[in-house]
Amino acid sequence: MKKLWGGRFTGSAEEWVDEFGASIGFDQDLADQDIDGSIAHATMLAKCGVITENEADVIIQGLKELKQKASKGELEYSAKLEDIHLNIEHHLTELIGPTGGKLHTARSRNDQVATDMHLYLKEQVSEIIELITEFQKSLVIQAEQNIETLMPGYTHLQRAQPISFAHHLMAYFWMLERDKQRYIDSMKRINLSPLGAGALAGTTFPIDRHMTAEILGFEGIYENSLDAVSDRDFILEFLSGSSMLMMHLSRLCEETILWSSQEFQFIELSDAFTTGSSIMPQKKNPDMAELIRGKTGRVYGSLMGLLTVLKGLPLAYNKDMQEDKEGMFDTVKTVKGSLKIFAGMIGTMKVKEEKMEKSVKNDFSNATELADYLAAKGVPFREAHEIVGKLVLECIQKGCYLADLPLEAYKSMNPLFEENIYQALNPYNAVERRNSAGGTGFSQVKIQIEKAKTSL
Repeated sequence: MKKLWGGRFTGSAEEWVDEFGASIGFDQDLADQDIDGSIAHATMLAKCGVITENEADVIIQGLKELKQKASKGELEYSAKLEDIHLNIEHHLTELIGPTGGKLHTARSRNDQVATDMHLYLKEQVSEIIELITEFQKSLVIQAEQNIETLMPGYTHLQRAQPISFAHHLMAYFWMLERDKQRYIDSMKRINLSPLGAGALAGTTFPIDRHMTAEILGFEGIYENSLDAVSDRDFILEFLSGSSMLMMHLSRLCEETILWSSQEFQFIELSDAFTTGSSIMPQKKNPDMAELIRGKTGRVYGSLMGLLTVLKGLPLAYNKDMQEDKEGMFDTVKTVKGSLKIFAGMIGTMKVKEEKMEKSVKNDFSNATELADYLAAKGVPFREAHEIVGKLVLECIQKGCYLADLPLEAYKSMNPLFEENIYQALNPYNAVERRNSAGGTGFSQVKIQIEKAKTSL
């Protein structure tokens, strides 16, 4: 098969060398974007008088036929033709004849591939933003149902203070909101057109880059042709934002796995998102959460891989940059799949309110309430902290909890303790009273849920 750039060469590479250098094995995923970009380019060439209107019509009709075939999986791709661009051009020329060769006028594969990836990410990031929103809706629904469901809040994975389970879930809502805003902001950089920059220096043909940008729905063009073909910041930004999103998902995975364990028993996951054991019939494994936690490393790897590829490259295009695609494709697939799984997994999980409430009654997570109680009566907080620490130690030595101590034990530590101390120790009251802005108090949780709904 003749190389479309082979005029200067007298020899040819062996088949295995062609296969090593080819990207068609993965960049065929850009077929739709490549054809859309070519249709816009042909339209512009005709308007600018570079090719005739008739030639443009023939080219565009041929491209539309190829797009239909590609959607049906009817296009065959060859490693000898290296990439999606040359494969499409080859098929077009076979379909419409030599006129197909005019399509590449005033264009290079360098600006062509960059355009394809901008179009691809614009579409995919829009879908990811929608998927984040759907997951956020699942979190809000669960939160609304569990405003007064109590659970231990943790620091250092040690029980710290009782909180609302809704409050805990909503923490992830706001993490996801920041992730979503990062994706939205990244669209400013994604939504630029490199088309018409040529190989690196522009072109002598009287083209209209703003026209192709408008046809393709871009908000503007790259102002420097060197930058246009060598920039992959928009992919790095996508991978970076995706890494943070996956980090947040991974943290929720870890908690979901803990909560569903026999030791916690705070939740039960739906059978649809768990698996069994081939040897232990009692097992119900949180495999989907574990997989998402594991797949986070793939996304991190893609980010570090592309950063490493780009770090020493001179301007403009270098073959190294072919390595920008597989990690991008894999990250899109990983992120979209993870968000879909999580929306369903959180939406269908069963919350064990009684188990959670029991856990906050059989611990010392209400100790801070005692310190706050004394501080409100004028005792310096550090002094109050020490008094409560001694009371906790006494409980540990006696094998009981703070609510089990008689009032005399409290008064022996400080006479300011009164009968209402037991109301302060009640986990429900402890949570309800924490009404500082953004706190776990039930009224504050309701406020943040309403704000979340507004943001959605």
